[in-house]
Order: sequence, then C-alpha cells, then structure tokens
Amino acid sequence: MHGEYKVRGGKLVVVDLDVMDGRLRNVQVAGDFFLEPPEALEDIRAALEGQPAGASVAELVSSIETGLRPDAALIGFSAEAVAIATRRAQGLERGWRDLDWQIIEAPPLSPAMHLALDQVLGTEVAAGRRAPTLRFWEWQSPAIILGTFQSLMNEVDLPAAERLGVEVVRRITGGGAMFVEPGSAVTYSLYAPGELVKGMSFAESYAFLDQWVLQALQSLGIDASYKPLNDITSPKGKIGGAAQKRFAGGAVLHHVTMSYDMDAEKMVQVLRIGREKLSDKGTASAVKRVDPLRSQTGLPRAEVIARMKQTFIALHGGSAGNITAEEFAAAEQLVSEKFKTEAWLRHVP
Repeated sequence: MHGEYKVRGGKLVVVDLDVMDGRLRNVQVAGDFFLEPPEALEDIRAALEGQPAGASVAELVSSIETGLRPDAALIGFSAEAVAIATRRAQGLERGWRDLDWQIIEAPPLSPAMHLALDQVLGTEVAAGRRAPTLRFWEWQSPAIILGTFQSLMNEVDLPAAERLGVEVVRRITGGGAMFVEPGSAVTYSLYAPGELVKGMSFAESYAFLDQWVLQALQSLGIDASYKPLNDITSPKGKIGGAAQKRFAGGAVLHHVTMSYDMDAEKMVQVLRIGREKLSDKGTASAVKRVDPLRSQTGLPRAEVIARMKQTFIALHGGSAGNITAEEFAAAEQLVSEKFKTEAWLRHVP
C-alpha cells in the first residue's frame, strides 16, 4: 500500500506499508524532506510498525512523537504529515485527485437562489449524497450580498439600493459585503469534504483552496497572489475575496467573488462602508480598490471562466455535473423560508 502527502509550503512525505492481521507491517517512510539526525527516520518507522490499521491521525501522531528521540528535527514536514500519508496508504485519507469532482455551470439565477443553493449543496456533500462540487455562478440581477454578521444599516444605503434596483440579501458565510451585477463578477463555490483540509487552520485552508485559481489567473498573465486572511490580489490591487462555512458532517463551503468589470460609482452609492473608506479620495479610488479582471487580462469574462475550469480539471480532475430537481426544490423552499425573509436579512439590524 502506497500513500503520499505534500505539505503545503513544505515537502513530500511517502509511506509504503502492508496490513497484516489488522496491523501495519513493513512500514517504510521516504520523501524529499530534511531530518536530523538521520537515525530519527528509524524512530518514525518503528513508531508506525505494528500500529492498528485504521488508527486515527491523532493516534499515529502521538505514537510518532513519543518514539522520536528528543533532539530530532523534522524540517519541511511533521508527524502529522507522516500520519496522513500513512492513512492515505490505507485509502483512509483523500486529496484533491482522489475526489470525484463535479463541475456545474448553471444559467443565471436570482441572488437569493444562489445563496440557498450554497446551503443545500453544502449540506448534501456533508451528508454524502452529493459528490464534491465546483459551481460557477451567473447573476440574474444586481445585488448586495452581506456577510452573515454584518449590520444592514451600517453597510447599505437602502434608499439608494431601491432606487437603483439593487436587491439586498444575506449569505451564510462571514466576511464583507459584495456588490455584483450580471457580467460584472466571477463567482464560484467549492463544496468539499472536510478531510480535504484536515489538520489545517482556517487561514491555511483559505490559501490551500485558493491555490488552483491563483494558478489559473497566473496563466492569464495576472501576477495573482493570496493575501491573508481571505483576499486574492495583485500588484495592481485587490481582485476578490473568499468566505467559508463548515457544515455538520464535515463538509466545507468555500466561495469566492472576483471583480471582472465593476461599476465603482454605483458600488459607492449603495455601500455605505465603501463610501466611508473612500470619502476623502473620491470614486476614482474605488476603481483602484477593486481592480477588475477585465483590465488585467483584456479577455471576455467567459474566457476567464473557461481558463479557470480548464486549470481545475488539469490539476484535480472533474466532469460536468448538474443541480438535481430535488436540490432546486429544497433551495426554493429555503428562499421563501429564509433567504427572502426580513427576519434573515435584518437579524443584524
């Protein structure tokens, strides 16, 4: 049995083993990591030898750390990385390529329906009824999307939003308010099993889940990078931001909105917080604050999305998927019972 684990920002750990009579046998640990003294590799191997098949990451880490000599230095990897590779060898831990990704490109939907689908699809992945999914959004109408903890009156100029026909909705994730119009943004959601980010802090999981899209943007000539905690940026300015929610059952929702061709003047009219931040700079500064993908690529929005999809498939695999009738029905119910209600919108006044 063979398992591999690449430490984010670190080195590759490889574990080969047999399982005999419910125990790990003939364990070998290798990789491009650094380890001092070299004899500590035998400590790690011996700590795994004879462990129960199916032992948890925590149990394996405890055994490794107990067995390591006091002066051992693991450089570019950790006991946890070895434990994950050990479980992967047994088919118990999975990475991106081990998951059967579905990719959904649906027609334009209302803002409330998009938010309801995030809850429904995340719940379905958590329950094991849906495969891990990447969903690209198309906006049917202009909207302000508030983070779940944001104050409605502090963030939004409601009379201006009503006058300009901009709907105000609230999502299930934290973070800041977004202003979008059809064709102005690139928005996607990842619905993944929690094991994909197991052992990572929230900050580490943001960077990890954004890595593929950074690669896609870089292939388009954008010097894109991750800026903690949740921004995608470039030397020319911020491109977009991410937000997350963890579901009971372990699934993680990670969604991102990136500006393609933002109407900065309208954004400043409907978002109070943007107006406050830019009050001494004028609306020209708003364009700099949200640097659109269009100006950095010169490409139609559809081509940007196509490159993102191609990059994801090349890195992680994936096939065309769809939203089922049952999922749409559940989302429609959530729209009427939650996402279109004043109680939900105003739960932080």
